Amino acid sequence: MGSLNHHKSAIALAAELRTLISKLKRRLREQGVVGDLTTSQASVLRRLLKDGPATASGLARAEGVRPQSIASIVGVLEAAGLVSGAPDPTDGRQSLISLTDACRQTLFEHRAAREDWLAGALAARLSPEEQDHVSTSVALLKRLVDD
Repeated sequence: MGSLNHHKSAIALAAELRTLISKLKRRLREQGVVGDLTTSQASVLRRLLKDGPATASGLARAEGVRPQSIASIVGVLEAAGLVSGAPDPTDGRQSLISLTDACRQTLFEHRAAREDWLAGALAARLSPEEQDHVSTSVALLKRLVDD
């Protein structure tokens, strides 16, 4: 019976953790908004920042969308000066899409703003001992996602 109760508490903990992470992500997004981008546009920018230049077909696969959808997203981002295309050196028929320097700088500034907000919230709302508990919890959470 103890194992069943432990399982139920793990399920409840998982639900609470998922809700909390979603709320934290929302709060972090509010701290580092990049203009009036849609979720899909912001996702493409994050992917290009993380993975580097990509072809439209590569972005479509990675984002799980149709090539026509990526073309539309990239078109909007290009018109806004956030991405640019250059011939793919390995296949001249395709373009490599990459972040512009101005976009990269803006994304780094927004990331810094999110981290500053979170550091400030940790310092203002949690005692040093509670911050140590969060640090321990982060180490445990990493074990859930690291291979």
